[in-house]
Amino acid sequence: MSSTLSELTVVAGLLLIVLAALHDIAVRTVPNWVGLALLPLGVIARVISGDLLLGVGVAAAVFAVAVALWLFRIMGGGDTKLLGAIALLAPPDRMIALLLAIALCGGVLALFYLIMSYVVTRPRAGRPQTILARIAKAERWRLSRRGPLPYAVAIAGGSVLSLSSLVAV
Repeated sequence: MSSTLSELTVVAGLLLIVLAALHDIAVRTVPNWVGLALLPLGVIARVISGDLLLGVGVAAAVFAVAVALWLFRIMGGGDTKLLGAIALLAPPDRMIALLLAIALCGGVLALFYLIMSYVVTRPRAGRPQTILARIAKAERWRLSRRGPLPYAVAIAGGSVLSLSSLVAV
């Protein structure tokens, strides 16, 4: 039973993280409620694993480093809160692998956006009719101006790569 509950918390957490990434692509923000929703899932996962105190300590350290990156404008505030919440969801012994996976996904994302900034042209005037067309137009505009990356995508990618192994298929 506890194994199933632990797997469900990870699956629910990964779904929330992917939702945050999609929101970040659309409007370049990560909703605060996503991080808040991840926290109880992380607490449940850590209680089930029996490493709540260690998990809270590791998550606090990751969050502190993320806050420092935010203070130096290296990372966005929503990404900072999301990373701190994910750090509680992840087992403490997988934190280095999680952070490396996120960093690698961030490098791939940055390379993709750099290449696309040379390929994509500025969008034409006019308002697209569908929400997906509007998002695509906004993304083309961001790419042509070399705007900020949706780093929640890298956070989600690294989280999925690192944490999906915790779920039996």
